[in-house]
Amino acid sequence: MSHPHPELGPPPKLPEGGLRVTPLGGLGEIGRNMTVFEYGGRLLIVDCGVLFPEEEQPGIDLILPDFSSIRDRLDDVEGIVLTHGHEDHIGGVPYLLREKPDIPLIGSKLTLALIEAKLQEHRIRPYTLEVAEGQRERVGPFDCEFVAVNHSIPDALAVAIRTPVGMVVHTGDFKMDQLPLDNRLTDLHAFARLSEEGIDLLLSDSTNAEVPGFTAPERDISNVLRQVFAGARKRIIVASFASHVHRIQQILDAAHEYGRRVAFVGRSMVRNMGIARDLGYLKVPPGLVVDVKTLDDLPDSEIVLVCTGSQGEPMAALSRMANRDHQIRIVQGDTVILASSLIPGNENAVYRVINGLTRWGANVVHKGNAKVHVSGHASAGELLYFYNICRPKNLMPVHGEWRHLRANAELGALTGVPHDRIVIAEDGIAVDLVEGKAKISGKVQAGYVYVDGLSVGDVGEPALKDRKILGDEGIISVFVVVDSSTGKITGGPHVQARGSGIEDSAFTAVLPKVAEVLERSAQDGVVEPHQLQQLIRRTLGKWVSDTYRRRPMILPVVVEV
Repeated sequence: MSHPHPELGPPPKLPEGGLRVTPLGGLGEIGRNMTVFEYGGRLLIVDCGVLFPEEEQPGIDLILPDFSSIRDRLDDVEGIVLTHGHEDHIGGVPYLLREKPDIPLIGSKLTLALIEAKLQEHRIRPYTLEVAEGQRERVGPFDCEFVAVNHSIPDALAVAIRTPVGMVVHTGDFKMDQLPLDNRLTDLHAFARLSEEGIDLLLSDSTNAEVPGFTAPERDISNVLRQVFAGARKRIIVASFASHVHRIQQILDAAHEYGRRVAFVGRSMVRNMGIARDLGYLKVPPGLVVDVKTLDDLPDSEIVLVCTGSQGEPMAALSRMANRDHQIRIVQGDTVILASSLIPGNENAVYRVINGLTRWGANVVHKGNAKVHVSGHASAGELLYFYNICRPKNLMPVHGEWRHLRANAELGALTGVPHDRIVIAEDGIAVDLVEGKAKISGKVQAGYVYVDGLSVGDVGEPALKDRKILGDEGIISVFVVVDSSTGKITGGPHVQARGSGIEDSAFTAVLPKVAEVLERSAQDGVVEPHQLQQLIRRTLGKWVSDTYRRRPMILPVVVEV
């Protein structure tokens, strides 16, 4: 199995008759999915998603793929194929279209409806091409065929990309639910047909590659939801992804059965469920869904609230309810259902929300104590079955952390894919398909691009490190006035501490040392403010470390007069 090397340089010019595949996100992580295909000087992008921040990225709203490797080649992009409508596959599209708004978007009806609504908020009107399973479209030199796959959102598609070099199949996210709620199965017949033609490179979802057996069907949740609804005496509050139409459908069905009304809470939830209902993907009995403002007129035993926040996102509705920072107040006897998985890295945030809700008297039902979630991804048994159908000549696991990619590669090897034809890559690694063999050719820049409010890419790792220090250790500011010609102190030093746990009065022990160091530097002819700031920082930092074993941010200010 080939794998990336940290010393890889930029890939050479693509050989004539070669196809290059470069993932810019989604490998080594869960989210930020984006893959660039290059043939004959033209580019095709599959997905452009976001990654949600973790605790060590304070203040960050979203994390985007790094567009720098294609920024100068946006005119070469024939289109963006969107496999389905989850945020980790479409959330980055508005930021890419800001740079070139006329790149065509290609996807299914629901996927395009969700991204069009999102783009409307960014004031972008996209060019779109709606496709369905079984359809083939020529996109520049890329001949794309779309295949139905089952996932936790309707209308998901895999894409087979034909070029004169060979055929590449990208599964997107998929599983093999044999009893899907919408009766839309993963089209194994189509994959078998593609296999007969010859799949030269298969990019396959790795998320559940470590999980043995087969993923449970979505409808298994229905009976558990009915039990929860039957036992609930007050309000039921359900937190789910705002695009999980199948899960919300089961909530609506249970609410209808038990005589409850449903209100959607949160802008994205209201928007997405409205789209799904209007397009016929969400079946809503008349009178079942009401506006949240009308809930005061209903008894608690007839209310279901469906909101966002299943991953513990700080600004989502459920987190704000747990923190008593929302118009909906959790009370003793409410039932809260977290109807989704735990995305790796979000565990602490989710359990913090669960504890907050429990504190106010809620009965919290989650994946840890009830079967209120099944995965949208194929487990190991399904992947083995899938590889035996597809019989790919080369395999490249995608969509997953390193452990998932490695496990998926092993499954491919078990089904007969030669080890030297399995490529385990990471973000930024260019993989070239030349003369029927896939191999790593180089690496492009593919780091994190942070969205902080209206700022995109302006916040980097140094700023995040500073935020961490400020949050963990606090800040100490030192103010000194010096004579510009002699460097001697004419005012201060004055110290203020915030968040460090050190009283301002404690610094009287170190201020004489700071003054002494500055006087000595003046005698040595050191008068440049930056050098004086460094001296203050070192002197004060050593004292704080020796005295308190702390490392706060020290911010010296030297004013010349």
